[in-house]
Amino acid sequence: MPTEKFNKQYRVSSTRLQNWDYRWDGYYFITICPKDKEEYFGKIENGKMILSPLGVIADILWYEIKNHAKNIKLDVFVVMPNHIHGILILSGNETDEKNIGQKRFQNQGKNSISSIVGGYKSAVTKHAHRLNFEFGWQSRFYENIIRDEDRYMQIVDYVHQNPLKWENDKFFNIQTS
Repeated sequence: MPTEKFNKQYRVSSTRLQNWDYRWDGYYFITICPKDKEEYFGKIENGKMILSPLGVIADILWYEIKNHAKNIKLDVFVVMPNHIHGILILSGNETDEKNIGQKRFQNQGKNSISSIVGGYKSAVTKHAHRLNFEFGWQSRFYENIIRDEDRYMQIVDYVHQNPLKWENDKFFNIQTS
């Protein structure tokens, strides 16, 4: 990943689109991984996800997102052994369209995809630590702006099929599964 200097220190460049405000209305496909892609959330047996206690926490708290963010709908979602996929739909947010890329580093703003995912990750971590689970997230997450119906249908199918096709998944680790 390319790096650049900011205040005389190297930092990893943003993977986010510089001309997009992640508070804008849209469909966002999200993938979140725990630290080192550890299989904290459970295991796949016969094509079905069997949630661990931490997986249950991650599952329940995903559905709580709509109670902590405005103008959001939850779409398809799956907890996998070492990652989470879900579609978040934002609609009805009012945003300022000036200097989009620059403002992101100053203040990501309320109800942005980053603040929503950050809040979710924080809640899961808080509950995990309260129950004495060793747990952490990777610092970043993957998002994809869904721009048309065909791509939406591909992602929905992928999320639904993910447990059935676990051994072909890029996050599958043969040593731990």
